[in-house]
Amino acid sequence: MRTVVTGAFGYSGRYIAQQLLDAGYSVSTLTNSIQRENAFGDQVRALPFNFDQPSRLQESLAGVEVLINTYWVRFDHPLFSHCEAVRNTKVLFRAAKAAGVRRIVHVSITNPDIHSDLPYFRGKAELEADLQALGVSHCILRPAVLFGREGVLINNIAWSLRHLPVFGIFGSGNYKLQPIYVDDLAALAVEKAAGEQNEVLNAVGPETFTYRELVEVIQRALGLKRLIVSVPPAVGYWAGCMLAWLVGDVVITRQEIRGLMEGRLYVDAAPVGRTRLTEWVGRHRENLGRHYTSELARRRDRYSAYASN
Repeated sequence: MRTVVTGAFGYSGRYIAQQLLDAGYSVSTLTNSIQRENAFGDQVRALPFNFDQPSRLQESLAGVEVLINTYWVRFDHPLFSHCEAVRNTKVLFRAAKAAGVRRIVHVSITNPDIHSDLPYFRGKAELEADLQALGVSHCILRPAVLFGREGVLINNIAWSLRHLPVFGIFGSGNYKLQPIYVDDLAALAVEKAAGEQNEVLNAVGPETFTYRELVEVIQRALGLKRLIVSVPPAVGYWAGCMLAWLVGDVVITRQEIRGLMEGRLYVDAAPVGRTRLTEWVGRHRENLGRHYTSELARRRDRYSAYASN
């Protein structure tokens, strides 16, 4: 089976590409980082997105049976935006249909909401509706928080615990998250690539934490004792801005804080992932949080491979 996965040189796309190869499928990738180090060698052919040239994008998808899409942006920035990501993804979907792609597996988010004023969740809902109306066989996967060796959130919580004497929790910290291991999400994406049924699946892991519990789990695994305090969301945001200035990154946005506190990373659904975060953190405690992982650095550097934590 000929497949294309977006972003195979990035984070989740890299795991999906590897599992596609392990399953014996032919794999190409569409990427904005055509010059990025290719860990797959000649096993994965890299092609540019060409969002501004839909006919060329369609040519790149000619003969492809399955498209697995991970393309998205975490926050709005002068270099990229949610609106641009929504527009580009719609171009991708239409090019796939025009090229005769049989099936699209699309990575979304838990609790997308077309009526939300949070652009992340509204944009994801808009894309789900667009794909469902496209007339192509599809599966929509809705993960909450991903964790893995190249992940940002879990590593940077660990980094903060290692380097700061106090860790601030937005409000009570009682809102929930259901992290899923990136390789479990990849396995699910590959499984659904071979399917036919149109479906939407909440892709969550086997453990549910409050945000406070998540921080405490990481702290215990690292063998640290830090003061974990509740702070008003506005105070937490400005503290994040100060930290962002020090590390040259966007640490947290107001919209991300709201989405977290609104419980958008929790659903009442059976887990599909098998890897437990508590066990994974324990196995990686020696390296976890040793270095800060910068989202912006990855966006600006289109040549270097993603570093593992």
